[in-house]
Amino acid sequence: MNLLDVFLHTLNVTLPVFAMVFLGIVFKRIGWIDAHFITTASMLVFRATMPTLIFLSILRADLDVALQPALIGYFLGFSVLSFFLAWGWAQWRCPFEDRGVFAQGAFRGNCGIVGLALAASQYGDYGLSLGGIMVGGIILIYNVLSAAVLAYHSASAKSGMLAIIRHVTKNPLILSVLLAIPFAYFAIDLPEWVMASGNYFGAMSLPLALVCIGGTLSFTSVKRSSKLALDASLWKIVWLPALGVLGGFALGFRGAELGILFLFLGSPGAAASFVMTKAVNGNAQLSANIIVITTFASLFTISAGVFLLTALGLI
Repeated sequence: MNLLDVFLHTLNVTLPVFAMVFLGIVFKRIGWIDAHFITTASMLVFRATMPTLIFLSILRADLDVALQPALIGYFLGFSVLSFFLAWGWAQWRCPFEDRGVFAQGAFRGNCGIVGLALAASQYGDYGLSLGGIMVGGIILIYNVLSAAVLAYHSASAKSGMLAIIRHVTKNPLILSVLLAIPFAYFAIDLPEWVMASGNYFGAMSLPLALVCIGGTLSFTSVKRSSKLALDASLWKIVWLPALGVLGGFALGFRGAELGILFLFLGSPGAAASFVMTKAVNGNAQLSANIIVITTFASLFTISAGVFLLTALGLI
C-alpha cells in the first residue's frame, strides 16, 4: 500500500464519522435542530438505541475472537494511569478548584460514541463487538474517577460512594454489555424479526449521536479558550494516546487491536464531562472549551495517527 492509498484509507475511516458532526453544526445553524431536539435525541441514544447497538454487536460476535482480555485489561489500566497523570499535572498547573475539571477533561474520552463509530468504520462488526465490551468497562472507570475527583475539588458536590455506585449500576450501556455476554456465550438465538427490528433501531445510534455532538459545539467557545483548556486538550488527544499506543506496541499489540486502542484513546472529550462539572458547580466554561477543542482537533490528530500507524504497517 503506497502513501496515497494509506491517505485515502485514512479519510475513509475518519471522514464519515466527522462528517456527521459537521452536519450537526450546519443543522443547528440553519435551525433544523435545536437544543430541545438535541436533549431528547441524546437521551434516546443513551437509554435505548446505543444499548441496542452494543447488545446486538456482542450477540453477533464470536467471543473467542472479540473478547480480548489482555487488550481490554491494558486499555482500562492505562486509562486509570492516565487519570492520575493528568491529575498530578493539574496539581502544578491549575488552581485547586479547577484541578478536578482539568483531570476529567484530560483523560475522559467520548469512547461510547466517537470511539465506537471510528472502530466500526475501520473494523466493522469486530470493531463494534470488541469496542462495545471496552465501552462497558471504561464507562465504569470514567464515572467513578470523574465523580470522585470533581467531588474532592468542589465544596458543593454531593456525590457519595453510594450515589456513584447507584449511577454506574443503572447505566444502560453497562447493562447492555452485561446482558449481552451470556447471550453470546451460550449462543442464545433471538427471533429473526427481533434481530431485524433491533438492527434498524440500533443503526440510528451513531449518526444521531454524532449529529447531536455537532449541534452542541460552538466556535465562540473556541475563541474564548483558556490556556488550561488547550493544555488539557493536548493531554487528551496527543500525549495520552501517544503514550498508550507506545505501551501497547511494547506489549505486542498489532493490527486491529492496536488500531482500536488508538481510536479509543484518541477520542475527543466526552460531553458527559460538562454535565458532571455543571452538577457540582465547577468551572463549566473550562469543561466546555476542552470538549470543543478536542472534538475539532481530533479530526486531524486521529487522521494523522491512523495514517502513521497504517504507513508503518502496525494496523
